[in-house]
Amino acid sequence: MKFRQVHLDFHTSGLIPEIGGQFSKEQFQKALKIGHVNSITVFSKCHHGWAYHPSTANKMHPHLSFDLLGAQLEACKEIGVNAPVYISAGFDEKEVHEHPEWLNVSPDGVENSTFTKAHYHLMCYNTPYLDVLEKQVEEVMQRYNPCGIFLDISNVRECVCASCVKSMKEKGLNPENREDIRKHGEMVYANYCKRMEAAVRKYSATATIFHNAGHIAHGRRDLAGYDTHLELESLPTGGWGYDHFPMSSAYVRTLGKEFLGMTGKFHTSWGEFGGFKHPNALIYETGLSLACGAAISVGDQMHPGGEMNESTYRLIGAAYEQVEKKEPWCEGAKNIADIAVLSCEAVLGGKSRDNRSNTGANRILLEGKHLFNFIDEEADFSGYKLLILPDQILLCEKWQARIEEYLKKGGKVLLTGVSGMDMGMKKFVLDVGAEFDGFFPFRPDYLVPDFECTNGQTAYVMYAQGMGLKNVTGEVFAHRQASYFNRAWDHFCSHKHTPNDVSAPLLPAAVQKGNICYIGWNVFEDYAEYGELVVKELVLHAIDRLLGDERTVKAALPDRGVVTVTRQGERKIVHLLFAHTTVRGRNIEVIEDAVPLYDVAVSLKTDKAPGKVYLAPQGKEIPFAYENDRVSFIVPKVVLHQMIAVE
Repeated sequence: MKFRQVHLDFHTSGLIPEIGGQFSKEQFQKALKIGHVNSITVFSKCHHGWAYHPSTANKMHPHLSFDLLGAQLEACKEIGVNAPVYISAGFDEKEVHEHPEWLNVSPDGVENSTFTKAHYHLMCYNTPYLDVLEKQVEEVMQRYNPCGIFLDISNVRECVCASCVKSMKEKGLNPENREDIRKHGEMVYANYCKRMEAAVRKYSATATIFHNAGHIAHGRRDLAGYDTHLELESLPTGGWGYDHFPMSSAYVRTLGKEFLGMTGKFHTSWGEFGGFKHPNALIYETGLSLACGAAISVGDQMHPGGEMNESTYRLIGAAYEQVEKKEPWCEGAKNIADIAVLSCEAVLGGKSRDNRSNTGANRILLEGKHLFNFIDEEADFSGYKLLILPDQILLCEKWQARIEEYLKKGGKVLLTGVSGMDMGMKKFVLDVGAEFDGFFPFRPDYLVPDFECTNGQTAYVMYAQGMGLKNVTGEVFAHRQASYFNRAWDHFCSHKHTPNDVSAPLLPAAVQKGNICYIGWNVFEDYAEYGELVVKELVLHAIDRLLGDERTVKAALPDRGVVTVTRQGERKIVHLLFAHTTVRGRNIEVIEDAVPLYDVAVSLKTDKAPGKVYLAPQGKEIPFAYENDRVSFIVPKVVLHQMIAVE
């Protein structure tokens, strides 16, 4: 997979004149060279529905007078740049106005959006629209033979349009039943994917195919199976945030497919003409992709006139020039992980890419400098040192047996909230060193730690639901204390919540027995919502109790620092990242200043002493010491992203 890609949008209204009038092959090539780009996704059809080439399967943009797609493909071929082709599969504004009966209709009785709003409309794949789309894909493949097809806005949908209602009735499904609607949507999407694949494979056995839904759903290996590779759309300033990509990649890299991280050059998100982020932000984001085992794609949108914005490609080039130098230490490299987190999204489903328990676990592990993957129920977790079941994971007999076998072989387990309980939430099915004593009646209640915390031994408020414990046989490492009463209209205290009742007994709240630690709160959900320091310290203390010195890497980075370790043949590569983020405008998190870190101490577990340790790609060797199966060294300076090769 090419490491330095661009995703070039071109969603252009039919009202804009002189489309591509300023396009120049030489200027297009110049921009790609400025940007150090070696692959660019160019466009056949946009969200407005227009083709950017002569077409019998579609209508060419009314103000385009030449084959723009063909010209771009020719320009790329001449300079050895890959060029997969983009086709908007889910939006087609031109067709929906001509065929409103092809519109996806929500089961809530409301269309995707009204026709009086400035917004695209979602098409239904269970209508003749799919035939139109299939012909458009075939036409591109037959005429241009591209190296790949990118199909956008593609996902399982719930629809009760006339075609879907008729189809559901024919299949014995109830169009008033949400579960049946979803089941039908799965059938429709599977049919769409198979027909798109057939349309591509009719002309090419090797062209890549990707269906973009904006998020790779945890636990949906069947959906990922329709793709030849995966592209993780994750624009930090566009609504995804800086936490999303590390979490998404931590799941995707367990699926065995090549993947890339897709960010954007925009200050905010897609469709922003004249919006630019600081070059340091893109340097950090591309470094984060490499650290997480991914290639990179940067989103751009070409002006309707067809001229590439050279300021954009100088911005991209500032990052890609560095990526080009780093590639030898990233090609074929695989991430090492000590910890497997069983994804709540994978187990429980749901549409959100921001499950709070997953988000909280992701943040704590990143900030704690641990190496981790998110896994689904099909994954083999036997090779991980620690398995975390965050907050919500109830255990059937099959999973109970799998975890007990893992524990017998020396595995460690951290459970929180109701995780580890039977499917009826009546009791723990694993021996956690205590019995479940019901949901604690006071919320919030208070944590009283039995370990050292930054702010000392005191009572700390815990906002999440607590679980009572009784008949404790394990070692307690944290207690809880009730408040005087729950807050209500007829009895409340102060502005926010009632203080702890100092006369109330201290009750066990977190316990360890053997290789299992249990924390009796939904701590990961709590951390995602409130981000309290003591919650992070509680979780990290439990992990330290279980992993001890078995963790692969230790790095003295600030909380926003990130460490990963990859293996590439006989060498390991430590990735250190740090960026100072700040909020601008209304909740847009940006990176501007490259704040350097000096003398960062790193300790890496290895099975033998290395021959040398050096900064990559600089090649400068740094001193190291080897003792007790760990190599220790000091990284003199980290600016946004620094790799250290240990070989």
